[in-house]
Parts: sequence; C-alpha cells; structure tokens
Amino acid sequence: MSIDFILPDIGEGIVECELVEWLVNEGDTIVEDQPVADVMTDKALVQIPAMHSGVVDKLYYQKGDIAKVHQPLFAMTPSDGTGSATVEQSQTSETVTSQAEAAPVATAAQSSGTMVEDFILPDIGEGIVECEVVEWLVAEGDKIEEDQPIADVMTDKALVQIPAMHAGTVVKLYYNKGDIAKVHAPLFALERAGTAPSAMTSTAAASEGKAEVAKQTQTAPASQTAPAQKKVLNEKAVASPAVRRVARELNVNIHQVPGSGKKGRVYKEDVLAFTNAETAPAAQPSAAPVAQAGGTRVEPIRGVKAAMAKAMVNSVSTIPHFTYCEEIDMTNLIKLRGELKEVYAKQDIKLTMMPFFMKSMSLALKQFPVVNSQPNEDCTELTYFDDHNIGMAVDSKVGLLVPNVKQVQTKSIIDLAMDISRLTDAARSGRVSTEDLKGGTITISNIGAIGGTVATPIINKPEAAIVALGKLQTLPRFNDKGEVEARSIMQVSWSGDHRIIDGGTIARFSNLWKSFLEEPSNMLVHMA
Repeated sequence: MSIDFILPDIGEGIVECELVEWLVNEGDTIVEDQPVADVMTDKALVQIPAMHSGVVDKLYYQKGDIAKVHQPLFAMTPSDGTGSATVEQSQTSETVTSQAEAAPVATAAQSSGTMVEDFILPDIGEGIVECEVVEWLVAEGDKIEEDQPIADVMTDKALVQIPAMHAGTVVKLYYNKGDIAKVHAPLFALERAGTAPSAMTSTAAASEGKAEVAKQTQTAPASQTAPAQKKVLNEKAVASPAVRRVARELNVNIHQVPGSGKKGRVYKEDVLAFTNAETAPAAQPSAAPVAQAGGTRVEPIRGVKAAMAKAMVNSVSTIPHFTYCEEIDMTNLIKLRGELKEVYAKQDIKLTMMPFFMKSMSLALKQFPVVNSQPNEDCTELTYFDDHNIGMAVDSKVGLLVPNVKQVQTKSIIDLAMDISRLTDAARSGRVSTEDLKGGTITISNIGAIGGTVATPIINKPEAAIVALGKLQTLPRFNDKGEVEARSIMQVSWSGDHRIIDGGTIARFSNLWKSFLEEPSNMLVHMA
C-alpha cells in the first residue's frame, strides 16, 4: 500500500523550503534513515532521512520547487508488508526541537468500511498560532458525536472549547494535558465511517510529537531510563541525524542509549537522560527521609497570564500614568438598589451595583469625551469614540479578563444588568468570546470585591483611563447638621494617560460621576 511521507517541522517558524536535490529516484529501494533529499530553508541546508524501508513510488516535487512543511514530500510502499498508513518523520535539523514527528494519514480500513483521520486544530483567533491543552473532555477509545466538546484549550486571550466535526471513535490524543498544541496541526485522530477526508483533516499530522515522547518517557520502566551498564543495549540504534549529532557532541555511544520511541528509536531526550545518569553521583541511602528546605519550583507563564504580562509592560512603558483618588458616599444608591433588587429578582434579573457605575460613567463621559478617547502610537492624533464600551475586569479561573459592555450610552440600567451578568458568567468560566474582549474604550476594575481600598490601576492600553473601585466600608461622617452618621463609603482610584488628560480634567470628570452615584435621582434625570 503506497503511503505519503510528510515533510516534518524543520525549524521554528519555517513553513516551506526549496528542494535542492533528490538523493533517490522513483522506483528506488530505500532503507530506514537513508537520506532522501536535501532541502534549503532560510537558515540552513537540511537533509531529510527516510523513516522506513521500502520502495519510492512518486516524488512530489521537482528540483528547485518549494516544498511545504506538513505536506507530502514523496510516496512510498513500505517493505514491512503491514500496509500501515502511518509514516513517521525524524528530526532533520539542529533547529528542530527535540521531538519525533510522525504523519498519520487518513487510513481506509477495507474490511470494516471505516476511516481513521486527523482532526486539525483550526484557527481559534486572530494571530494565534498555538494554545495550551487545559483539559481533555474525552479519552482514547471514547465514542463521540458531532459537535461534542473534545478539549478545552487556552490561548493568550481566553479559554476555548474545541468541538468534534464528526461522530466516531477517538483513536489517539496527540497531546497531554498542559502541552502546547499548534494551530493547523493534528489535535486528535478519529475513526469514523469511511468517506473522503473533510476539510478539517490532513495527512500532515504529528502522531509521535513532543507530547507522545513525554508520555512514553513517563511510563517507561526505570530500567529503560537509567542505563548503568556499558554494554550495547540498542544494536540498531535507530535515530535521526540530529540526534546522532547530539550524541557525538556529548561523546555518547548511541548504541548504549535505550530508545523510548517506536522500534527503540532514540530521541534527544534519551541521549540527555543517559548523559545525566552517567554523570550523576550515586544516591546515598539515608536512614530516614529529611524534610527539604530552600527548594524552588518553575512553571511557564502561558495563556492569559502571559498576555497580561506583555500588555501591562507595554502600557506602563509607553503611557505616562497619573493617579487620582476620591471617596464616594454610596448610602443613597445602596438604598435604591436594595428596593429594586427584589423586584427584578422575580424577573430573574440580577441587579448589582455595576450597572449604576457604568451608566453614571457614561453620563459623565458625554460631558468629558476626552476621557473616552484614544491617542495614536506617537500621540499626534486623538480619536474620540461616540460609543461608550465600558470594560470590567473579571478575576476568572484562567486569569484576568476584561470583557466590555458595548454602547452603554444607549442602554437602560436593566439592559446593562443583563449584559453584565452574561459577561461575568462567561468570563469567570474562561469562555468569554473574543468579540466581547475587543473594542473597549474605558475600564472599571472592582478590586473591592476581594479587598483593598486604594490602588494604582494600570491603563488597559490603548484606552486613556481606568478606575479601581475599593471595598465598601461603613465609616463615620458628619452630616449637614454637624452630626456624626454611619455612611457607606467607597474609595475610588483613577489612572489617566497624562499625555491627553490633565489633573483638572480627571478631577472634574470624577466629581460629575460621583454626583450621579451619590444622588441617584440626579442620574435618573440625566438619563431622560
């Protein structure tokens, strides 16, 4: 059975290469690890080895053509007689990360009328090229239905759920939980009723990628991962040129390295593990376990947290921040909200304080439009927005998310309550849509929901201002008669872009916003 050899990853970011020279011809018999072609990337000349022995049926490119990564390079008939429709690729360059890549192609099972095909991870957001596998929602061997959720993956913006395109049986999961999956690469393999492969399948798959190597390494017996003898353990020593080069550089006899891959294939990790085992001092037995102190733990910063880190550095390094603090007497608004809360609860509407904060802010923005504007990168132009798209920072299980309510200036308090409830639920579950995260013009951060009174919030660039709401406190204050009363006081902290907003502007804007919150009737009059 003729099968395709898929051109593997040959360097980070490389998607194509020039076919410099074919080292075989159609009809040639080749052996495993035999060089098949020389290809030129934008970095180096790379030699492509064969993963299996067999006969070359067809060369898909001419000398000088541009070959695409993850596309068929040549077709061959394996000599093992298995008819397997899987061709494994090996590392072909030092720039390739230490993983053995394979290409399971769509496999037609003549006897059963089924087909095994790969589900290719589609585009999941503008500019996103990879994501973290947070949770598999199925297991290998599970029967699934069309549109059934398969996995939760984390991008640098939100948690995304990947649904199945077809019904069938899950044959293989190509990644472990916590691994980084590549967009346009196989996510899992599915067996279903034999049809032509859909647009969501590809012959370019990575069935034995880094995730599989890690899985094999974790499950390998200890005797395989800690070679202590100098005898030959791996007579054939199946390994790619890149791995053999690493072994030579480390002065390691590759025939002594136990391979963790299929047919005993040796990966770079195997060589490094062998080297570490050779150089590590023998463990000394101890009478009793001793509590360890001073240890460290390192974990990667990924997904939303990584995106937040970059955004915050960009904001503070390009925007001159200044902070303005004020206190607001919330007593009257709390009373009004208490009276309305029970009424709307019967209509299944959750009336929090946030709709009042947003609506009063929108009313104030009408009189101070510069607070709802955004400068260009070199601050030579200022764009004013008619829409008040007010964002709210939500502490979700995947990190800080800032969805925004669109066109607050056109909505009632009840409309805002429903929008806020929807966005809060979506954000806390990590499943807020990209559309709800884009287009904000000003942001509210409610730190008081957790604790704290005063903050120095960082502007959500390219916006011009942000406010942090402190916790609500019952504090003594003098009334008009000079009497001390218990009042509900909230501290608020504004940060503004000092390139376009001065202290007087933010003070007057904040005072107007404050007046609407302290006297809700004043807000209602302006809403008419």
